[in-house]
Amino acid sequence: MSVTLSLTRAQVRDLDRRAIHEYGVPGEVLMENAGRGAAELLISLGVHGRVLICCGKGNNGGDGLVMARHLELRGVPARVLLFAKPEELVGEAAANYRILERAGLKNFRSLQDFGSLPTELESAEWVVDALFGTGLTGAVRPPFDKIIAALSAGPCRIFAVDIPSGLDCDTGAPLGATVKAHHTATFVAMKKGFLNSAAQQCLGQVHVIDIGAPRELVEQYLGERGA
Repeated sequence: MSVTLSLTRAQVRDLDRRAIHEYGVPGEVLMENAGRGAAELLISLGVHGRVLICCGKGNNGGDGLVMARHLELRGVPARVLLFAKPEELVGEAAANYRILERAGLKNFRSLQDFGSLPTELESAEWVVDALFGTGLTGAVRPPFDKIIAALSAGPCRIFAVDIPSGLDCDTGAPLGATVKAHHTATFVAMKKGFLNSAAQQCLGQVHVIDIGAPRELVEQYLGERGA
């Protein structure tokens, strides 16, 4: 059997679906493990100032919301910028937004206010890119192209959640404006596009985070068999 050490977009979706529906791992658990693991990794890289977490409305943004909670639990000041309306959030992302709202850790800025992002970046040590995940297939549309450009041009170190926003999961090619991260915390396994040498300028150092999907299931996709 040939060994595949990376996942395609379709495999990522299918693995998540099967973990939830066949193995009974709640989606909330997978997101919690992803966000907590990413937060722990960021802390291990060295955080001495404020962390600015930029979240979109999908599950990638939900991972960022979980990160914010765990960073706060460890005494790291985190500010969340949600580039969506709260009512647009669904599922696990919506649940984690409600947790932050009730805990008083809610900093919401609408899309119309993105022009203040450069000022926000000036006072942060790290920025977490949790805008778009592996499901992105088309070109990044306005105003997110400008938001991504601001992140990449800012003075902060950039930590991408699962994949730098704007990078195609399967090809590793930019889909227009693309975040250039210093570190990427990707979940379960490397993504197919990461093997494209041209993607390295956007990925920075890649770290693989376990999210609690059953080993038996993961190995079906990676083609590995443990001892």
